[in-house]
Amino acid sequence: MTPFTLYVRAASAIGPLPYFPTTATRNKTQFPKSIFHNLNLKLPALTRNGSKSRLFMTLSSTPSSTMESIEPPMPELEADGLEEERFDWYSQWYPVMPVCDLDKRVPHGKKVLGLDLVVWWDKNENEWKVFDDTCPHRLAPLSEGRIDQWGRLQCVYHGWCFNGNGDCKIIPQAPLDGPPVHTLKKACVAVYPSVVQHDIVWVWPNADPQYKDIITKKKPPYIPELDDPSFSRPMGNRDLPFGSVR
Repeated sequence: MTPFTLYVRAASAIGPLPYFPTTATRNKTQFPKSIFHNLNLKLPALTRNGSKSRLFMTLSSTPSSTMESIEPPMPELEADGLEEERFDWYSQWYPVMPVCDLDKRVPHGKKVLGLDLVVWWDKNENEWKVFDDTCPHRLAPLSEGRIDQWGRLQCVYHGWCFNGNGDCKIIPQAPLDGPPVHTLKKACVAVYPSVVQHDIVWVWPNADPQYKDIITKKKPPYIPELDDPSFSRPMGNRDLPFGSVR
């Protein structure tokens, strides 16, 4: 049995034999038809799971911006937790200087968190004070002034004098029989809460009156070893002309 005979039998089992035009009747626009053109194959319907296909096409065709907009919002509990974790830099105690490096006879200018401060010894209250290093008159640095014979901080520019509470006690240029302008609130200096702990002057960098007694609610970090006489604790500090060291 030749291969052609097998081919004819196989084609007969499938359906009628295809028509092959002769070379004489075939033109350039005629092509032989496939032997499978009369086959009636029953293929499974492609739309059987049409709903799933449509859902997939809908999701895949959705813009990314729309997909992001339908994301559920962050729960309120998590948002509140993030708010509580925020660190308030101006609601903490910061060391200013060791007491051993301070001279009670003169004021000392320091900078903490970008704030210009003046540290000076108030002999009337027998404690260190931390003021804003700015005279309310002409904004001259109080750290360039002096401590007068009555233990008041005196500005070097026009001689305004301030007590340990930041109140102006005297204005040399004001007439004696005139209004007491030195008692005005604008003539006062901002006072920062301060305390000495471990022989270090600490400051609370917020002069708002509500923090006047903050030491009763929150104290500076305490290290017991620094108060132990069996430990030696050499002090030292150095001012750098940069805001940070890399």
